Amino acid sequence: MSSIIDPSSPFGRCAGPLNRRGFMQIGLTGMATLSWPALMRLRAENALKPNSEKKAIIMVWLPGGQSHVDTYDPKPDIGSEYRGPFKTISTKVPGMQFTELLPMNAKIADKFTVLRSMNQSAGGHPAGSMQMLSGDSDTRDKPKPRLPDWMSVAHYLRSQGETRSNPLPNYIGVNPPLTYNGPAYLGDAFAPFSVSDDPNRPNFQVPNIGLSDPAETKRLSDRLALRKGLDKLERAFDKEGELGALDEFEAQAMTLLTNPQTRDAFDLGKEEAATRDRYGRNRWGQQLLLARRLVEAGVDIVTSSLSGPLCGRVNNWDDHAVNQHQFEALRFRMPTYDQAVSALIEDVYARGLDKRVLVVVTGEFGRTPKISFGRSTGAGDASAPAGTLQPGRDHWPRAFSNVWAGGGIQTGGVIGASDQRGEDVVERPCGPGDFLATIYHHLGIDSSKVTIEDFNGRPTPIVNHGKPIPELIA
Repeated sequence: MSSIIDPSSPFGRCAGPLNRRGFMQIGLTGMATLSWPALMRLRAENALKPNSEKKAIIMVWLPGGQSHVDTYDPKPDIGSEYRGPFKTISTKVPGMQFTELLPMNAKIADKFTVLRSMNQSAGGHPAGSMQMLSGDSDTRDKPKPRLPDWMSVAHYLRSQGETRSNPLPNYIGVNPPLTYNGPAYLGDAFAPFSVSDDPNRPNFQVPNIGLSDPAETKRLSDRLALRKGLDKLERAFDKEGELGALDEFEAQAMTLLTNPQTRDAFDLGKEEAATRDRYGRNRWGQQLLLARRLVEAGVDIVTSSLSGPLCGRVNNWDDHAVNQHQFEALRFRMPTYDQAVSALIEDVYARGLDKRVLVVVTGEFGRTPKISFGRSTGAGDASAPAGTLQPGRDHWPRAFSNVWAGGGIQTGGVIGASDQRGEDVVERPCGPGDFLATIYHHLGIDSSKVTIEDFNGRPTPIVNHGKPIPELIA
């Protein structure tokens, strides 16, 4: 391993109209509009293999970009124009240092590897996110993705040819990153099953999962029988055999709605209080705990975005001076981040998931090593009143860090290096293609050979110009 150490934002999306063949809208109020069968028909998810064989991944997404020089790649000897106020601390791994914002990460540094030489070429949030999540090399910001993100691609590829026996969806987003990424030409059938509610709420629930009321289950069955009767009237006109094929997926939808396994997987009440406390009794902590529960229950792909009020005034990591005070924002959010991420990584190892489950923590880029100053546009958590001059760091794709744990990889080290100021990669540069190829490799997908047809029927590689990072593959 090169350089290894020895032992607010327009974040939102509006859904357009969908037809029956693409994606029917679900509701328990009318079985004639049941969408889960249609969704599952399109997904055709493959049979669940034993947990010891089926690889899974949890991606923790930091929208807006975490400051690498204030966290995992400190530069204590640079001048005041660059250096933040945070001290450098040692970690469990000799020679590896973080800033004082990461004491819990530092204690378990032997359980993950830090890639300090990540870089890409897009300076905007849309293009930067698309580069990291889909491999789109375009540096222009686009309103929607041209290529499907790796999550949708992996979900699609794992869905071919077999029927999935696990009632849980194959790809789940727990507060998923839905801005600037998506399934693109694969279609909405390969978007995540999205959990948008706060798992830390006492009455947290996931709609249309695991009905517990026998009367409601019976009513649902009655509606299913009624819809099947209505469908018989249409079969003579169904040239593509779509309605006949739907029966199997209606059965799967009923399983999703009524099988106790689906309800139990989302039930954080089944966790010991000490475990919930370890992750943190807040949205981020409980999101990552739920992510661990889901992969343990057989879900292959889980994404979770650490965004919202826990970030500070603008609800993300985009720490321009006009948004929020860079260093106050880090002081505000990092204890919650440090606790949740370290608990997830530690738990993956403690529960014997570390060979099967890969954990990746990243954003679309880092922040400028040189501190900028601007006037606040509004008061709030981590931001002074409007007009107050405060420090910030801007977008920086030329060098940044991400964290890798589990997946059977060698841990307790650092890959690559940025220069003295953290401005440019000087050792082992890794780009979005390498990032994506590494993820695909863990999931058993050879990204050098796989293509998927786009809207025009053209075979499109899932990765261009990238190879798995040797130090990050088992």
